[in-house]
Amino acid sequence: MLEIQELRQNADGVIEGLKKRHFDAQPIITELLGLDEQWRSRKTELEGISAQMNQISKEIGILFKEGKAEEANAAKAKTVELKELEAKLKSEVEELDEKILQLMYQLPNVPNELVKAGKSEADNEIVSEGGDQREYGFEPLPHWDLAAKYDLIDFELGVKITGAGFPIYKGKGAKLQRALIAYFLDKAEEAGYQEHIPPHVVNEASGYGTGQLPDKEGQMYHCTVDNLYLIPTAEVPLTNIYRDVILPNEDFSIKITGYTPCFRREAGSYGKDVRGLNRLHQFDKVEIVRIEHPNNTAKALDEMVEHVRGLLQELGLQYRVLRLCGGDTGFASAMTYDFEVFSAAQEKWLEVSSVSRFDTFQSNRLKLRFKNADKKTQLCHTLNGSALALPRIVAALMENYQTEDGILIPAVLQKYTGFDKIS
Repeated sequence: MLEIQELRQNADGVIEGLKKRHFDAQPIITELLGLDEQWRSRKTELEGISAQMNQISKEIGILFKEGKAEEANAAKAKTVELKELEAKLKSEVEELDEKILQLMYQLPNVPNELVKAGKSEADNEIVSEGGDQREYGFEPLPHWDLAAKYDLIDFELGVKITGAGFPIYKGKGAKLQRALIAYFLDKAEEAGYQEHIPPHVVNEASGYGTGQLPDKEGQMYHCTVDNLYLIPTAEVPLTNIYRDVILPNEDFSIKITGYTPCFRREAGSYGKDVRGLNRLHQFDKVEIVRIEHPNNTAKALDEMVEHVRGLLQELGLQYRVLRLCGGDTGFASAMTYDFEVFSAAQEKWLEVSSVSRFDTFQSNRLKLRFKNADKKTQLCHTLNGSALALPRIVAALMENYQTEDGILIPAVLQKYTGFDKIS
């Protein structure tokens, strides 16, 4: 959530910045500033009434001591009137607070200055590429055919038990999943991230804290009886560990990681682009999250990008890194880098990771702060990234490491799988 102080001081700059997203913020910000002016006026009145009541209370005691009962009772009657006015003003302030909050929830984050304007993924920038394209001496199969050929994943059985988008991994397919999770967690630990095992469902406050609510409510599975949500990513519970926290000083750099299943409704997508593992309602992912001092955000983002790049290099996959344009950047993000791996069998790039900085957008919602050198509270910055999401990594490994008589396992995974080939 943007900060109201920023809108008061730089409304035109925020409106201009949000144009990179092709988002017209003018009507919302105009209404917000009008409500904010009313709120400040009512708040000033309320503070004045409270001060007046405190003063009268002191005077009443003095009047009674001096034997001026009549004047004291008149002052008490005045206090009753002021209490009624105070209650009315409190109600108005609370109502304005809620109106302002709901409007603030509608404003996305302002893109970083490095983010270019654009409408869609077609306008994203390729900032780097790596790895070599696989050469085959045969016609490569897509991963769904490989999964059937080597009995690794059963998509139809998942449909029977739950529905489309909930595959069942079997045998060496299941072991490959487990191997990747262990490998990703070990690499995160080597990079200084502390592992957590968080809940897989969260309350409404957690969804609002990281920006999934109300923006992505339709994409989340909602357990209505208990008003809980299945997590779309470990980012939500991991970042919310620090909701309503004030770090005691400015000497901090918090790095946490966790593996969870992720649940996303992803409604409205059909056809070849979502076949097999390309888009699922349930999938596994290892997430990395950082809580940083504002001065360290750019450096932290670069380190996270390099971490993901290192994973793809060790797995031997051809990849590219894109900086998303304003129109393709997520609602809460100030800047996002996407990683894609190439599938020669599908002849397309598959997104496998997003690494983002949110600056104060999440921490303002979370009330996540630290005490600076002057002992004043200041909002932290948050960042997160997939390191990595498994489905499309599994698809890319199967397709890129296939041979005519099996699927090879990258060297870095063999100590986790216990085998070097699927055949």
